[in-house]
Amino acid sequence: MDAFLNQLWIARWPLVDGLLTTLQISLAAIVIGTIIGVLVGVQLTYGSFVSRIPFRLYVEIMRGTPVLVSVLAAFYIPSVMGLSLTAKMAGILALSFFAGAHIAELTRGSLQSIPVGQIEAGRSIGLTFRQIVVNVLFPQALRSALPPWINTGVELIKGSSLLSLIGVAELLLNTQEVIGRNFMAIQFYVFSGCIYLVINIALDQAARTFDRR
Repeated sequence: MDAFLNQLWIARWPLVDGLLTTLQISLAAIVIGTIIGVLVGVQLTYGSFVSRIPFRLYVEIMRGTPVLVSVLAAFYIPSVMGLSLTAKMAGILALSFFAGAHIAELTRGSLQSIPVGQIEAGRSIGLTFRQIVVNVLFPQALRSALPPWINTGVELIKGSSLLSLIGVAELLLNTQEVIGRNFMAIQFYVFSGCIYLVINIALDQAARTFDRR
């Protein structure tokens, strides 16, 4: 135990840097993914049949594709097309589109659960469609959408560990580099797993508090 604590102290800064990178990537992905998901979800709910087709294809492809495949595609395909993306940017891109597809579906489901009369009532008092969506529908949809949205955030935090495969220095990759120096694989993998667990539990508790309010 003393040896592990000593090695943990020596490796504290790489692990902290990896944790901060994990949190930054996850936060960026959930913000961008939420924006994508809300816009796509609104289009899937209220768009015409023809206009919904490309958005439906996007959702089905992303939801049916493993996150690892999306990460590798976001890393390699842009370089083939002549675009220069860092590994971190490619990781954020992949996780954002993954989150966007899932958030689009939960947005669509939440909006469709609201009675159509709410839209008619908004029109009767002269609200535009944008005002109806923002001021009438979204506040009602938020309560049912919040729990699955939190689940998506948790999946992003766990999914960020896959970015180690493309060289992003997040928590898992830095942990592996530390293990390569001290060979304490079990201890450091368990420690990193506990960090992921604490983050996800804290996120879940914060969501529960917000939901009660």
